Amino acid sequence: MSTGTAERADPADRGRLQISRSVLRKIAEHTADQDPGCARTRRRIGGLGLGEHGASAQVSGPDDALRIRLDVALRYPAPVREAVAALRTRIGEELARLTDCQVRTVDVTVSALVAADAPPRVE
Repeated sequence: MSTGTAERADPADRGRLQISRSVLRKIAEHTADQDPGCARTRRRIGGLGLGEHGASAQVSGPDDALRIRLDVALRYPAPVREAVAALRTRIGEELARLTDCQVRTVDVTVSALVAADAPPRVE
């Protein structure tokens, strides 16, 4: 059996890797949810409790200039500017580390402030 040209090809020339935007979105959401400054909030529609949810992200742009839109709830009292700045850095670094994609911007919307030590409410 002879050595084929595929075995000698440069690894970069063997094919492409395409990472779905849904995977990038999940990485951004998971990274935000793991941040100690972020909190999960209750999901309610029409007064009905529908469980909890964490960060929500949208991803757009090419792999070398991703734009992330992130909606999070932060723990209160926390310095919002510092918490958001740390979150932007952490998400950019994590996406670059795991996917080799470069993040251009991370737009963060703080949709809620949740008391850090709030006792559970009776409903």
